[in-house]
Amino acid sequence: MTSVLVVAAHPDDEVLGCGGTLVKHAEAGDAVTCVFLADGITSRGKNKEIIERKRQARCSSKVIGIKNTIFLNYTDNKLDSVPLLDVVQSLEKIIKNVEPEIIYTHHGGDLNVDHRIAHQAVMTACRPQPGSTVQAIYAFEVPSSTEWAPVGTLPAFNPTRFIDISENMKQKREALECYSKEIRSWPHARSFEAVEALAKVRGACVGLEAAEAFMVIREIVK
Repeated sequence: MTSVLVVAAHPDDEVLGCGGTLVKHAEAGDAVTCVFLADGITSRGKNKEIIERKRQARCSSKVIGIKNTIFLNYTDNKLDSVPLLDVVQSLEKIIKNVEPEIIYTHHGGDLNVDHRIAHQAVMTACRPQPGSTVQAIYAFEVPSSTEWAPVGTLPAFNPTRFIDISENMKQKREALECYSKEIRSWPHARSFEAVEALAKVRGACVGLEAAEAFMVIREIVK
């Protein structure tokens, strides 16, 4: 059994970025933990919906097979106003408890500031240390953030790892349906159609029906 940790800025990022991959981990018997840094809703002036967003996250976790869901409750789209050390220390406690071998998190060049800080916090919390359990860190893409980053001003997402989710698209969509209020109508990048199209494009890049793509940030092979 492998311990897997997902560090997502907001509820729904885990499904958009690596939902199908997490289903595969769960089906293989791996222990998957997901931590959400920010609530994903307060930037819209809807504090009363935080409880509902958490319910949606738990719904999604059940579909995917995530065993443990953790909310750090930082304010949406304001992680840049929080001392990075605070976020890092929060993650360090979780990492010490979960002892993950694999970590999935955001790409460091996303348009969304919370995504970028999530990436930075993970890399800081997982600085190489003797005895660390972390063997691999993979960065995922999130539609309507990764591809919207200004060209030339932030690092581009250039995937080097592709996970076959041809048999897991049904669960990925079902998990996304838990976040129905976050899904937009086609042709928005965060519509069901666009998410499925991206999976097909990433799959076609490597001769598969559907795939999720990642950048390998660190990978230790023993």
